[in-house]
Amino acid sequence: MQLEFSPAEIAFQKEVRTFIAENYPENLRSVQDEGHDLSKEDFLSWHRILAKKGWIAPAWPVEYGGTGWTATERFIWSEELAAADCVGTMPFGLSMVGPVIYTFGTPEQKAKFLPGILSGDDWWCQGYSEPGAGSDLASLRTKAVRDGDDYIVNGQKTWTTMAQYADWGFFLVRTDADAKAQEGISFLLIDMKSPGVTVRPIITLGGEHEVNEVWLEDVRVPVANRVYEENKGWTCAKFLLAHERTGIAAVARSKRGVEKIKAIARTEQDGDRPLIANPFFKRKISELEIDLTALEFTELRSLAGEAAGKGPGPESSLLKIKGSEIQQRITELALEAVGHYGAPYFRGFGDGDNEHPIGPDYAHRAAPTYFNARKTTIYGGSNEIQRNIIAKMVLGI
Repeated sequence: MQLEFSPAEIAFQKEVRTFIAENYPENLRSVQDEGHDLSKEDFLSWHRILAKKGWIAPAWPVEYGGTGWTATERFIWSEELAAADCVGTMPFGLSMVGPVIYTFGTPEQKAKFLPGILSGDDWWCQGYSEPGAGSDLASLRTKAVRDGDDYIVNGQKTWTTMAQYADWGFFLVRTDADAKAQEGISFLLIDMKSPGVTVRPIITLGGEHEVNEVWLEDVRVPVANRVYEENKGWTCAKFLLAHERTGIAAVARSKRGVEKIKAIARTEQDGDRPLIANPFFKRKISELEIDLTALEFTELRSLAGEAAGKGPGPESSLLKIKGSEIQQRITELALEAVGHYGAPYFRGFGDGDNEHPIGPDYAHRAAPTYFNARKTTIYGGSNEIQRNIIAKMVLGI
């Protein structure tokens, strides 16, 4: 494996760095710096700039709107985005359903859905998990019954991220109740404005409205919106989850997170010496950086495999496990570093416009971020399930 960038790659890195510095929205940076929750328009402001540049979907094939970048250039891109602390683009269209559609979809489906994903005109959500069907996803009970050229869909989905903003959703539904669990599932694209679709908020421990429950009551979905064959949706689901798990590793953003912790730890608090002077805390940071470096090389090997024409395999489970665990450790260290200012009730006192947070700015979101990060070892397939996949596909157990 080549560990140094070539002159062409260094030039590409400079081009990316310059583009971000000159084009990242100032108002978006202000929202981030002040610790406010990001709106749909906040996310789309950066998405549209990247779409106009042609850089919104680096991993897509060129014929569908991708950049044609090498695996190394995509790695450089993710590193520079993280170094500049840019908001991430929503993955549900770009990283999840988009690859499913251009891999398994019909020409009509590609023409209908891919342009809206690239432009940001269509916002997507994922309808996989259900009450009682999360890690054991194949036990899902939302059903779709064929009625002429439509399916009639009934059921409930939960933990549906950003469904309150979504124009479309990709859903796993049961189309054959008598088949084996994985063999009776289909993959449907559902217009979230369809009659019978109800989105209800779930407020997280951090106080955010990020996830939802979605109810489907006699929702009519055209058969033309089914991706791939009827009862073969599990093939699409596995393909999508492999891409999702690779992305969950988030190595570049974790490196940025470690740097933020170091900056906090170098700051004197209440007249005490900096936390970085504490050998026990310094050791925690060092151990975290070692694990993160090992994860980075695993990701690079995975990217090298993709460059050689191999799709995401069992290594995506390795990336998901270690990546999510490292993200949780980062939020734990951040909360430890801000000390008592991280207490959730310090987020604000007063009412309305008079509300103001207590303590330094960097402490304001430490607790909400910590709470939110508890989910990382669960979504995309729980880490326990990922270990089973590794045992079967890598160790042959």
